[in-house]
Amino acid sequence: MKKAIPKPPAAVRLLLCGALLACGNAPAQDDGARITPEQARANLSRAVVLAADDKRAFPAAPAGFADTLPGVAQGRVEEFGYESPVTGTRRKASVYLPAGYTPERRYPVLYLLHGIAGNQDEWRGYVRANTILDNLIAGGKAPPMIVVMPNGRALADDRPPPAEGLFTPGHVEGFAKFERELLGTLIPAVDGRYATVAERDMRGIAGLSMGGGQALNIGLGHPDTFGWIAGFSAAPNTRPAAELLPGPGQASRQPRLLYLSCGDKDGLINVSQAVHRRLKQLDMPHVWNVDGYGHDRESWADNLYHFARLVFRR
Repeated sequence: MKKAIPKPPAAVRLLLCGALLACGNAPAQDDGARITPEQARANLSRAVVLAADDKRAFPAAPAGFADTLPGVAQGRVEEFGYESPVTGTRRKASVYLPAGYTPERRYPVLYLLHGIAGNQDEWRGYVRANTILDNLIAGGKAPPMIVVMPNGRALADDRPPPAEGLFTPGHVEGFAKFERELLGTLIPAVDGRYATVAERDMRGIAGLSMGGGQALNIGLGHPDTFGWIAGFSAAPNTRPAAELLPGPGQASRQPRLLYLSCGDKDGLINVSQAVHRRLKQLDMPHVWNVDGYGHDRESWADNLYHFARLVFRR
């Protein structure tokens, strides 16, 4: 029997989708300005326009792919604490260790970033990332890996605010500040604590919605740090495509894999479409998967399944 999956309240999901759309094109606002529910609804109604190549790259993940299955060894998720010079506080990340984890072996590391209303528990609690990975690893369809699920909101008070406070400039800025904390503090702390392969070709970054924008910004901005990059339903915090990808020689090294996805019922698809089209202009290899979902868990779980099957393959 499938377990019930907790969803954010409907009002939060509405604000999440609609207000993120507004964030992408809204004029600069004073600190404390808010996107109203009316603005969110108006932006949420924006029509989705698909091009001929906006289609599935893979079939939907098989039934039960995110369910706990009998006989499948389960990894564990533990809390990892570290001191942040960015916030001046002690911060927490959730760390997935695959079944059979041992410090006698070295593992690749995937950094998995949450959305604007989430925290370090969103991928585990809402998307069930650990169960998806357990099933893939047990079936030999993904390599054993460590997955770090941090709180991507680098603020002294890093708790998700009430729905009406999600889109204030100060809250959104916390996600931008996380780049410095991730590169300067969290990655070295993880490499010091766990049996990682501390090199670019064995380190990946991926995220959903706001975290998808972070993953593209950080991953493409630091090609010598991350060899595997994925943006699932990336939000308008994603830097403009021409800035992310200014030209063929913008990066010393291209990623081993660059994976983009979005649902064909997701009003945010224009963000990922712009990155995909820029990549086509530059003739840069990448995966572009347009599934049949909206801005929700089904899309993120499905694309984590497919990305995990591809990542860290030598």
